[in-house]
Formats: sequence, structure tokens, C-alpha cells
Amino acid sequence: MKPFEQVVTEHADTVLRVCRAVVGVHDADDAWSETFLAAMRAYPELPEDANVEAWLVTIAHRKAVDITRARARHAIPVDELPDRPSTSGLPDAADPDLWDAVKALPSKQRQAVAYHHFAGLPYRDVASLVGGTPDAVRRAASDGIKALRTTLAGTHAKGVTP
Repeated sequence: MKPFEQVVTEHADTVLRVCRAVVGVHDADDAWSETFLAAMRAYPELPEDANVEAWLVTIAHRKAVDITRARARHAIPVDELPDRPSTSGLPDAADPDLWDAVKALPSKQRQAVAYHHFAGLPYRDVASLVGGTPDAVRRAASDGIKALRTTLAGTHAKGVTP
């Protein structure tokens, strides 16, 4: 079995992209950290033939749900805005329009796009994460990509450059 540090190095960007897509830029670092803390504890018990990336994305999904639920329970007022989030893990860090468009997608579409297109999971694995059938997830991902193309085409047509 690979050393856990190597697993983190290989999959850190994928997990961060998924976390950013599902919980947003500001909570993604927390979800990422929680994902790898939980993974580190469970890693010794992971079967040799396990799909490590899918396993990590599943953990990230659960941590994202936890963060979303916690955020819904209470708001924390702050005196100052936090520093800007890092841009690591972004396919194109200079395109905030993309991340705003992803954030605006309905939950099922956002999750389907994140888990299938950002993390590369097959539709059947995404369906087991978010619920529903592989066909329903395929449709949600397709609708999400179509919405992103429409939104981003409109943004770029207005002369806004990423």
C-alpha cells in the first residue's frame, strides 16, 4: 500500500475541486482538511484493490454535507471579511465566472458536475453518492454543463474576460 502522504499528493487537487464545487470556495479548505483527516484514520483498513480516488471523493461528499448542515444551523457574523481563498485546485484560477456559475447551479446538477466532471467518477458511483439512478445523474450533469455553457457564453459575449 502506498504511503498516505503519496495519496494526498496524488489526489489533493481533485478533492479540493470537488469540495469547492459542492460547498463553495470559502468552506472548501475546511472540507478538504476534514476529508484527509478522516481518510488518514481509515486508510490502514482500506482494501488493496480499492479505488482510492472514489473513496476520497465519497469522504469529501460526506464532509461537504456536514459543513452544509452546520452552516444551515447558524450564521457566524464577522467584523472583517476573510482573506481571499487560495486558487490551488482550480482548473483555471483566473476564471471566477466559472466558479460563480457552478455555485449557481441547483444542488443535484452542481454535485453531478463536481463528482463526474471534476473528479472523474463514473455516473453509477455519482448516483450512489447523491442518490438516484445513473441515468438521472447523467441527465443532471448534462443539464449542469449546458447551463454552465449558456451562462459562460453570455458572460464572454458581453466582453467580460475570465
